[in-house]
Amino acid sequence: MTTSPSATGSEIESKADLVQYLEAGCKPVADWRIGTEHEKFAFRLADRKPLPYDGPAGIRALLEGLQAYGWAPVREGDNIIALTQDGASVTLEPGGQLELSGAPLQTIHQTCDEVNTHLAQVKEVGDRLGVGMLGLGFHPTERRADIPWMPKGRYGIMRAYMPTRGDLGLDMMLRSCTIQVNLDFASESDMVTKLRIGLALQPVATALFANSPFTEGRPNGWLSYRSHLWTDTDPDRTGMLPFVFEDGMGFERYVDYALDVPMYFVYRDGRYIDAAGQSFRDLMAGRLPALPGERARLGDFIDHMTTIFPEVRLKHFLEMRGADGGPWARICALPALWVGLLYDAGAQDAAWDLVKDIGVEEMAELRRAVTRQALAAPFRGGTAGDLAGRVLEIAREGLRRRGRAGHSDPDETGYLDTLDEIAATGRSPAEGLLDAFAGRWGGRVDPVFEELAF
Repeated sequence: MTTSPSATGSEIESKADLVQYLEAGCKPVADWRIGTEHEKFAFRLADRKPLPYDGPAGIRALLEGLQAYGWAPVREGDNIIALTQDGASVTLEPGGQLELSGAPLQTIHQTCDEVNTHLAQVKEVGDRLGVGMLGLGFHPTERRADIPWMPKGRYGIMRAYMPTRGDLGLDMMLRSCTIQVNLDFASESDMVTKLRIGLALQPVATALFANSPFTEGRPNGWLSYRSHLWTDTDPDRTGMLPFVFEDGMGFERYVDYALDVPMYFVYRDGRYIDAAGQSFRDLMAGRLPALPGERARLGDFIDHMTTIFPEVRLKHFLEMRGADGGPWARICALPALWVGLLYDAGAQDAAWDLVKDIGVEEMAELRRAVTRQALAAPFRGGTAGDLAGRVLEIAREGLRRRGRAGHSDPDETGYLDTLDEIAATGRSPAEGLLDAFAGRWGGRVDPVFEELAF
């Protein structure tokens, strides 16, 4: 999620300032919150084409319509690029995918209420404009060249740089959607444990949420093509982060990693300055070729961290990034999975016991395998589905012990039901879509715009 750049704050004196910034994310357990993000494809109901930015049924019109519900616009020049309200934001991905970045909330019940409210608002505005929303991990019909680009300055820089680092980065930008959840940590050691568990089990989330089997109207050979995109986007800023599992891992080690990731841009005086491939260390020293003599500010580092895309990303919180976009129930299921695993001490201990002897290469191989095979991917004489079953058991116990009641529910365990159903069958959502394609859809993809529409 990005709204507007944040190149503010004092100059960075040393690496210690950046370590201190990350340390400031530590919170007591009572202050832990849940932030859920989800992206969806906007399309014209008349012809199922993606929306341009301008026009009577464009992204600008959609954002303007949402302002009637109290959302405040964020502008870049003359363009509305985001909306904000009460700690939440609505933002644009490069191909016009609409994202809700939810407010930090106490329970998954509140998260689902927030999602319900947002989707109801989007539907009301969309119905007036002739616009629908699709929950899927990869665009099922459009070619990359036919997706309109959104007018955000950073996207122009990324558009030029990404093809120099991998073949699929532009597809990631224009044609993919995800669900993410942001979680807090109590201390440096708690952050490290959560980060290690999150990385080790991200392939399980990918398998359970796999929902991107189509490209340009045909099966593409993957179950989570969205996850596959990240394997050929940019090796400098993606992947499983092997250093996280080494002795000495902590905030400083992550800062070292972030400083070694090449930059995209610097934001000054209302404009993006192209610094693609240049070193943040040089900006700290005042010798960045794109901005000679200018020294890095804390806001520059905050912006820089938004351009790093590992499977789990550290900021003032941890972002779990392995899931494909999907329908409402799975939006709520993702925070339930990770809160159940990581917000109860007993569940976190059980999750760590489950993964602590998995080697980094074994994790990476499982990550590669689940993109094609999802829950059927082989793992230690069994499958990823076997591992998922145990993970869901631990998460359910964690949510039960959390005991956060809401509506008529005594706890948050009900949000895992949809994942339990997937794990019980051993078949990902993508495989259900492929069955429909081969059966009742008659070899056509278009029905997905009805069956997976919000």
